[in-house]
Amino acid sequence: MAKTYDNELEGQHAFYQTYLPRVDSSITQDEIQSNYTDGVVNGNILEFKLNINDLNSVLFQTIKYLSSMRVKGKSIPRNILLISLNDEKVYLYYSEKYLQQIETIYIGGASKDNHGFICGNAEQVYDLTQDIAQENIITLLRSCNYTRINIDENCIVGWGQRYYRENPMANKSDFIGDETGKIRIIGEIRQPEKFKEYILPYKGKSNERFRYLMDKLNDDIQKKNLGAFYTNRVYADKSLELLRKAISRVPKGNDYIILDRCAGTGNLELGMTTEELSHTIVSTLEYYEYKVLSESLGDKVRHIIPPTEKEDTFNMGLVRGADALSKEYVDNQIIKQYIDNPSCTIILFENPPYAETTSLEHQRRKISKKSSSWKDSFVVKEMKKEIKGAATNDLGNAFIWSAFKYYLRQPTDSYIVYSPVKYWKAQHIINRKFLGGFAFNRKHFHTNIDACVMCAYWGQEESNISEFNLIGYDINKNNELVALDKPLPIRKINSLFSQKYYDRTTMPDCTEDGILIGLNGLEADSSVKRRITPIYSPEMMGYLVADSAGFDNPDAKSSLLVAGRYNGNGFFLHKSNYLEKLPLFAASRYITYNRAWTERARIMKSADGHKRYFTDIKSGKLNQFLLQCLLFTCLEAQNHMQEFTGSDGRYYRNNLTLDTSNGSTLAAEALLGFIPNETEKELLAQWNKVLEAAKKTAEYIPTINYGLYQIKCDLNTSHFDEETGTTIFHYPDLNGHIKSLAELVKRYYNTTIVPMLFQYEFLK
Repeated sequence: MAKTYDNELEGQHAFYQTYLPRVDSSITQDEIQSNYTDGVVNGNILEFKLNINDLNSVLFQTIKYLSSMRVKGKSIPRNILLISLNDEKVYLYYSEKYLQQIETIYIGGASKDNHGFICGNAEQVYDLTQDIAQENIITLLRSCNYTRINIDENCIVGWGQRYYRENPMANKSDFIGDETGKIRIIGEIRQPEKFKEYILPYKGKSNERFRYLMDKLNDDIQKKNLGAFYTNRVYADKSLELLRKAISRVPKGNDYIILDRCAGTGNLELGMTTEELSHTIVSTLEYYEYKVLSESLGDKVRHIIPPTEKEDTFNMGLVRGADALSKEYVDNQIIKQYIDNPSCTIILFENPPYAETTSLEHQRRKISKKSSSWKDSFVVKEMKKEIKGAATNDLGNAFIWSAFKYYLRQPTDSYIVYSPVKYWKAQHIINRKFLGGFAFNRKHFHTNIDACVMCAYWGQEESNISEFNLIGYDINKNNELVALDKPLPIRKINSLFSQKYYDRTTMPDCTEDGILIGLNGLEADSSVKRRITPIYSPEMMGYLVADSAGFDNPDAKSSLLVAGRYNGNGFFLHKSNYLEKLPLFAASRYITYNRAWTERARIMKSADGHKRYFTDIKSGKLNQFLLQCLLFTCLEAQNHMQEFTGSDGRYYRNNLTLDTSNGSTLAAEALLGFIPNETEKELLAQWNKVLEAAKKTAEYIPTINYGLYQIKCDLNTSHFDEETGTTIFHYPDLNGHIKSLAELVKRYYNTTIVPMLFQYEFLK
C-alpha cells in the first residue's frame, strides 16, 4: 500500500483487492459496499478517506451510517475502521461506546455538518506498513461481532421487516408479543432469540409506544389480509369537521353513537372530545391493535368490541368477535341495542381496510385462497345478492355496503368514510345524499403511492347525483395541512371502454394459427397461461388493451401489440377502422404524464361520451384529432409494436411507426394529408433525429421499420458502470434525442390530446 492515491475509489479498490482474498475469497467488493457506506465486512464498518485530518468528523459520519442501518433493521458492526489511505493508517473504534449517538435520528447527508462532534481515543491505531498490523486488520475483518441496539419507534418497522424476511412463517405475535392480557406471547423484541446478537430486550410491557406503526408491524401476508387502514393524525383531525356536522344533525332529545368498526389503534378517535368519545363504539380485528386500542381508549369510549379480553379472545392473531363482516358482529347486542332504538342516531366514522389478496406475495407464499377468506364472510355473501361484478372483490366495499345495509336507517343517520372514489364513481355501490367531503393524499397513509383518497360524508337518504366537488388537502414537510387552490370534481362513470368501444367483430379470412404476444411486444413464451385464441387475419392491424376504469398498474392495463396479448383484456385492431380506436390508447396513458396525487384514483377512463364521439366521427369533425392521436401513438413509448418473424413463419410488421425505410406503413400513409402545426413539426423533426441516430448504431438492422419502443430496446444499448454506480449509454446522441422526444411528446399530449379526451369523456 505504498502508493499515494489521488482518487478515493481507487484506494478503496486497492485495499479490498489486498485484504478480501485473505478474509473471504468468495466476497466481492459490490457485496460489501451497501447502505451508502464504503463497506461492511462481517462485524466491521469501513470508512475511507485519502487523508484523515479530523477523526471526529469522520467518525461522526460513520455513526450516521450506523444510525441509518439500525433504522433499516441491519446489524450494527462492533468495529468501526477509519482508513486514511495515503497515511496507511487504520483507526479502530467500538460502536458500542457510541450507542446513544447511533440511536439518534439524523436528517440530511451523512457527510455534511459533522464538525463539532467529539470522539474518544481510538481503541487501536494500525500502521499498515507493518506486517503485524496487516495481520491484525485481517483478523478484525474476519470477526463477526455486533453491537446490540435498543428497539424503538424509529427502527421497529425495519427490524420487523427483516424478521419476517428471515422467518417466513412468523407472525406479529412472534415478533412483538407483550406481557399484558390473557395471552402472553413474549415475542422476539422482548426475548430475542433470532436477533439475540443484534438487539437488546425491549422493556415496555405493552405496545402503546408503537401505536402509530401497528399496521406496519404485521407480516406481509397479514398486512394484505387485513388491509391498510392507518389514518394520518392530521387528516383524522380534519375529518372530525365532518363528524361534527353529522353530530349537529342529531335530533333534539336523541342519543347518538359513533361506530368505528375498523379503528386500528384509534387514530381517528385521538382528536375527539371527551363528550364525543363517550358516544363512541370501537373495534378492530388484529389482536395487538386491539390491546393498544383498549389501553389508550378503553376507559374513554362508550364501548369496545369485545368489552374485555377473555381466554379465547386471541384467535390466530385476530380478535374473536371483532370481525365486522361476520353475522356475529352484525348481530352484536351491544351495537344492536342502539340500531333498534328509534331515539338513537347512528353515525359511522371509519377508514375501512383495503385488501388485495391476489398479490404476488400471496401467490409466492401459496396462500392466496386462504388470505381471501373474507370473501366467504356473511356480509360479502349477502352483498353479492345485490351487487354484481368486480366490486365484490374489494374489502373496503364490503364495509361501505354493509354500513347502509345494517346500520344506517333514519334520515339523520350519517356515514363518514375514507376510501378511493371508485366505489361511488365507477362501481356504484351506493346512491346516497352527499353532504360534504375532502380529498386526501394516500401517500400519508403508510403507503408510497401518490393517489386520491376521498373522505366523504354521506347521508342515509337516496340521491341520484352524478357529480360533486371535494376540497383537496395535502400535508407538507412540517406536518401541516395544505389546501388546494381549486375544488376537485368527482364525476360518475356509467360505461367502460370494453362495453362501448372494443371491436369484437370477426375479421375476414381469420384463422387460428397465429401467435400471442407478451407485454414486451415480442412473442410470448409457450409456458405462459393463455386466455385468448392466437388468431391471424390479413385485416389485423394489431391488438389494443385499454383495460379497467382506473389507473392501477397502468402499463399492464395499456398495450399496443402486433398480435393478440396472451392474457387478453383487449381487442384486435382492424386496418379499416383502427384510427377511431386510438383515443382509447391515448386515454390509457393519462397517469403516465399526470402523476399528481389529485389525478390517480380520481380521474378514470370512461365511454360515457361514445354516442357523441361516433356521431362526430361520421361527420368528419374529428379527422384532425384522430391524426393527432395517431402521431402521439407512433411516438409514445408504451406502443410496444415490434417487427419480427413469428414461430408461425409470418413476418409481423409494425404499421404504427413513422419509419418507412422498408416501405410505407399505414400510419405514414394516414398522415400524408396531415398538415402539422409548429409543435407537430418539432415533434416530427425530433423523431427524425432519433431515427437518424438509430441507423448509425452497430445493432441497427436495415430490413426493419423501427418504432420508438424497438429502438429503445434493441438499439439504445447501455451498461452499468459498477465503479461509478451509473448507467452508461453506448450512443449518447441517440439516448439524448430519445429523452428530448419524450419531453416533447409529454407536452404535446397534455396540451393537444388531453383536452379532447376530457371533452369526449374518454377521461372523466
